[in-house]
Amino acid sequence: MSVIASRRSCTLAAKQSPRKSEIASGKNKSALAMTKETHMPWNPEQYHKFQSQRSAPFYDLLKLVEIRPNLKVVDLGCGTGELTRELADSLPNSNVTGLDSSPQMLEKATVHQSANLHFKRGDQAALMETYDIIFSNAALQWSENHEALIPHLFSKLNAGGQICVQVPSNHNHISHLLIRETAKEEPFRTILNNFERIAPVLSIDEYTRILFEQGTEDIIVFEKVYPHVLENSDAIIEWI
Repeated sequence: MSVIASRRSCTLAAKQSPRKSEIASGKNKSALAMTKETHMPWNPEQYHKFQSQRSAPFYDLLKLVEIRPNLKVVDLGCGTGELTRELADSLPNSNVTGLDSSPQMLEKATVHQSANLHFKRGDQAALMETYDIIFSNAALQWSENHEALIPHLFSKLNAGGQICVQVPSNHNHISHLLIRETAKEEPFRTILNNFERIAPVLSIDEYTRILFEQGTEDIIVFEKVYPHVLENSDAIIEWI
């Protein structure tokens, strides 16, 4: 029997003013110490089992990117690089960096390298360089404290630059709630040492407020549900 799973995604885009200022820069620096990225091993083959479903929000996000030539671009959480390759191909004469913390994913990404696209390992929550476009599809949910993270990333935009990110917002879906409840039962509670990770993903109203407080231009924030018809309940576990 087929079952329906859904992916709820929060998408946001905004531009840095051409007259870039240091709005809230002190706040960003002090709060950045509280951000971190959750590191864990990734299995590229398992990830690719649902590649078409995971790719759908990327194309909605790509439509928000202002296509211009000669840009310096970073894709945070680039994974195995296929979609980063599409991003690079859509931006003429631009220099694109795919950033990811997983060596397993980056090993697969190397086949997509070219003169205008390269990949490197790094922490997306500790971005140091500045860019014309900061792009991220389904990766920021692994970094904590979005109240500090989004302003930090925005501060790394060059004047007139653009941030375009999509974050899965499924933490209140029944499938995720059941997993958290199961983790509180034995033997899982002991195995996990009572660990429970609270999703850092905020509401679209909160993301809008954060972007507005940075003095952004052309704010776009929306939520969209991507329904997925899966074969059975086992497939839902694999999807999650």
